[in-house]
Amino acid sequence: MHRVASAGNTSNSVRPRKEKRLTYVLNDADDTKHCAGVNCLAVLKSSAADGCDYLFTGSRDGTLKRWALAEDGATCSATFESHVDWVNDAVLTGSNRLVSCSSDTTVKVWDGLSEGSCIKTLRQHSDYVTSLASAEKNSNVIASAGLGGEVFIWDLEAALAPTSKSGDATEEDCSNGVNSSGSSLPMTSIRTISSSSNISLHTQSQAYIPVAAKGHKESVYALAMNESGSLLVSGGTEKVVRVWDPRTGSKTMKLKGHTDNIRALLIDSTGRFCISGSSDSMIRLWDLGQQRCVHSYAVHMDSVWSLASTPTFSHVYSGGRDLSLYLTDLATRESVLLCTKEHPISQLALHDDGIWVATTDSSVHRWPAEVRNPQKVFQRGGSFLAGNLSFSRARVSLEGSTPVPVYKEPSLSIPGTPGIVQHEILNNRRHVLTKDAAGTVKLWEITRGAVIHNYGEVSFEKKKEELFEMVSIPAWFTVDTRLGSLAVHLDTPQCFSAEMYSADLNIPGKPEDDKVNLARETLKGLLAHWLTKRKQRFGSQASANGEAPPGKDVSTRNLTGSRVEVDGNADNDSAVYPPFEFSAASPPSIITEGSQSGPWRKKITDLDGMEDEKDMPWWVMDCVMNNRLPPRENTKCSFYLHPCEGSTVQILTQGKLSAPRILRIHKVINYVVEKMVLDKPMDNINSDGTGGQVTHPALGGDGLFRTGLKPWQKLKPSIEILCNNQVLSPDMSLATVRAYIWKKPEDLVLNYRVLTSR
Repeated sequence: MHRVASAGNTSNSVRPRKEKRLTYVLNDADDTKHCAGVNCLAVLKSSAADGCDYLFTGSRDGTLKRWALAEDGATCSATFESHVDWVNDAVLTGSNRLVSCSSDTTVKVWDGLSEGSCIKTLRQHSDYVTSLASAEKNSNVIASAGLGGEVFIWDLEAALAPTSKSGDATEEDCSNGVNSSGSSLPMTSIRTISSSSNISLHTQSQAYIPVAAKGHKESVYALAMNESGSLLVSGGTEKVVRVWDPRTGSKTMKLKGHTDNIRALLIDSTGRFCISGSSDSMIRLWDLGQQRCVHSYAVHMDSVWSLASTPTFSHVYSGGRDLSLYLTDLATRESVLLCTKEHPISQLALHDDGIWVATTDSSVHRWPAEVRNPQKVFQRGGSFLAGNLSFSRARVSLEGSTPVPVYKEPSLSIPGTPGIVQHEILNNRRHVLTKDAAGTVKLWEITRGAVIHNYGEVSFEKKKEELFEMVSIPAWFTVDTRLGSLAVHLDTPQCFSAEMYSADLNIPGKPEDDKVNLARETLKGLLAHWLTKRKQRFGSQASANGEAPPGKDVSTRNLTGSRVEVDGNADNDSAVYPPFEFSAASPPSIITEGSQSGPWRKKITDLDGMEDEKDMPWWVMDCVMNNRLPPRENTKCSFYLHPCEGSTVQILTQGKLSAPRILRIHKVINYVVEKMVLDKPMDNINSDGTGGQVTHPALGGDGLFRTGLKPWQKLKPSIEILCNNQVLSPDMSLATVRAYIWKKPEDLVLNYRVLTSR
């Protein structure tokens, strides 16, 4: 998968740096639903008797959502959008603070009761952040862990404190103590850890650095902390449970017993007992005082991914890869199958007398669980005694005594939308065909972010064949569906390689032979709201850094020594043409980064005009604000034009011709007719007669044909153009002929002949 964070080299590097990418994520209709698997759940109980409880969900679509819960349903009341990759875990601390972690390597702190505002981004991890843990009675302490084997303990009060700006540091980000020049910040004082849980390191510039619990050599997938925050347990691919003192980051013990990855951990309020779930299908109960495993429970047939315990720690709910949710009495070893799902269970959260279940599907369901009195479930019958060896459950299953689920239907469901699982970029490089998890096939127009056809449940392969066009346009964007949606990636300068004539885009009021750069117009459409806001704030002369001095250009330091093209259509550079107008009803989200901030994500309609070169790539702003395009590959096509064998008609051509790749064959026909019928002197040909480059007004430049001739269809005599003895359609472009008919690396050779009759 592509990591969105693509840090360039330092400004004084002699190597060409990789420019930052801009990605836009398309939304189809209902943005109040998740469109990918839900990885985490957190319940916020109302303190008021008649208040509303909230459920927070974090998804592989990169967003978190807050659901207002009622007896008969749930309503999405906010979307938290800032992460640029999967949201892997979320915890609630204090009265309303939400903390989330992501595969984008960040931990984010939010106001859980806001409309989705991110308070702070904590950038300390070097790889995916997979797990979080919080202390119920100490809202100031959280822990985070990830694939890099890193475990950090955060003092939120210190982490959220305003920082004095130093170098390129930004107030919103709390980074890893390295400033923009790459040098470490000077360490001048260390605030020691005490029982007051003030967990922090401070530097001269007040940049906060969390406590690191060092010991894991491999990835960490699970964390848990006791309610006072005095004990932390972690587990991962090393198959051991590690126990830490969060106040110092020191290891206190290591517990062995599992034979595969540890995926879930719980710890009781006192810190005496710990429960672990593993990919070896086992659940283990550990006595931390005795530093040993006191019970093993063979309940599941496959990996255990999630655990939740009753408040008294007497019973445990478990779910995992075997699609099953079990309830187990830790004392009697009695287990019962509560329900089965269609997808692996990724997370559990208790709520009153029920349990919320998240899966790799985009929907979330609440099931009855009798949390206050779990024995009621066992009274329904169907229980079995959990073995203590992992193969015992498998043997029971083979003997035909598979448990029957107690509950058939959930008590409440929050539906999601099916994520996109398959896609194909069509040859016209404007349309993408997709298939979602429900089998629905849709056609997207990515230059305006809209679904233009919903074909329903049809064969994806057949529809792809149906929509095939023999047309060649450069690959100016790439696509992935990792977030369950279409994410369109634009990289400079490749994205500026595709052009079309305005006539082919049906742009009204624009000369039909004007060339339109697809990426430039798409960027204009995406940032139209931003540009309007910016002009309102700074006036029409506003520059990219927020200042408005006359003549100041965007990022001149980046442009020195490089060839920059200014689009000839600058007189109308702010107009957004209809094929590039993005919907305000379901606007796409932008994922990008600038020179100082890390990657971020935001709806295009939420941009406020304050974003500048620190936040967005300079080349994007230069294109939208200054109408400039970076140096591009040659957009011309060289070819030879010869009469067909046996033809008596000859026209004067002295060597190789050159024209835009998008030039249509009917322009070549016009060129032949002009030379044959009008017999005009070729004043504009500057050839040395040795087969050098030849450009003619009918072909070169902007592709205009200015001789005053009637359209090609009405010309007499009639001309045909051939390639490899195949008659070419007048609507074909030179690039298409080269790709599908010529199929050789050498310069294209075209032949012409006169038709005796139409």
